[in-house]
Amino acid sequence: MTIKEYPQDQLAAQPIGYWAREAGNLVIGGLRAALAEENLTQPHWWTLNHVAASPTHWKRAALTEKLTPYDDQDTDFEALYDDLAARGWLTEADGTLTLTEAGEAGRVRAHDRNAKVHARMREGVDDAAYAATVDGLRRMVANLGGSGDLPG
Repeated sequence: MTIKEYPQDQLAAQPIGYWAREAGNLVIGGLRAALAEENLTQPHWWTLNHVAASPTHWKRAALTEKLTPYDDQDTDFEALYDDLAARGWLTEADGTLTLTEAGEAGRVRAHDRNAKVHARMREGVDDAAYAATVDGLRRMVANLGGSGDLPG
């Protein structure tokens, strides 16, 4: 891929809202398309990762509360949990969600697809430039009254 180079003064005059929205739309679109290959949505992905990262920790209500602020798809999390259980990817014992072997295998496949999107996005962008971009956007968000904290 070839990208035209511009002087710093021209780049500094660019509308950040346009570029942030365009980047966000393309990144999210790419990730959602990759997940759709596994018949997953982003909330499915978040659920699989949270349950995998903290086995025996998450109950439906707590996980729904944790994920809802990131959801822009009006997700019915109860239906989502039921869907993952019907696939045989998620079990529930004493109210605690746990991934099955099939669920972990699906999570790994989805991770590999997402990693390809991330790799394509990061072509020609080294870690320092990526970190500087994230830090700049994080500071702009904080300056406008949002949280500049990294998501947890």
